[in-house]
Amino acid sequence: MNVSTRAYYARVNNPDKQKIEREENRLKHKIKTLFYENKQVYGSRRMSDKLSKLGIKAGRYKVTRLISELGLKVRYPKKFKITTDNDHNGSISPNTLDRQFTVTSPNKVWTTDITYIWALEGWIYLGVVIDLFSRQVVGWTINDTMRTSLCVNALQMAFWRRKPRPGQLHHSDRGSQYASKEYRRHLTVMKIDQSMSRKGNYWDNNPTERFFVALRASN
Repeated sequence: MNVSTRAYYARVNNPDKQKIEREENRLKHKIKTLFYENKQVYGSRRMSDKLSKLGIKAGRYKVTRLISELGLKVRYPKKFKITTDNDHNGSISPNTLDRQFTVTSPNKVWTTDITYIWALEGWIYLGVVIDLFSRQVVGWTINDTMRTSLCVNALQMAFWRRKPRPGQLHHSDRGSQYASKEYRRHLTVMKIDQSMSRKGNYWDNNPTERFFVALRASN
């Protein structure tokens, strides 16, 4: 063991230092365990908060130092993920809504879309249906894939909660989920008319996009 005689006796004669070292080693072990249990996405702030919830006192600067000493590298998710697939053979409905976002009564016009949320398990997808009159979410669902069923489940929730009259307008982008035969079949059974944005046109579904921007800003 490469420890000088002087250093050895200094340790032996300083029990407080030994205690501090033992506590730090235990804390390092806990940090390393939590880091890998949580998919390597915990930086110093989240790690410090997690330790606090477990009843372990450790300031952020100390946690930062220990993470650095352990050589732990945080994995950051990509900031952008495509949720609209315009390259498909599904039928495209006309842009009937045509940016007429002011609605005078509920359950006359619904808009819908998909966004993504980063969770510890990875990307998860949120599908919503919004009533343009109140700008409230009337149907929603979460899944780890963007299959058509994600959108159908949100639509079904909105339909059974609100029970709209026949002829309501339902606006979306041109994504493959909304252009699919399965989704259109549900709209037909519900007697809901479909409207779609022009290709690649963000503003044609602006209220829903604004909701997603506000949602991400709150996280």
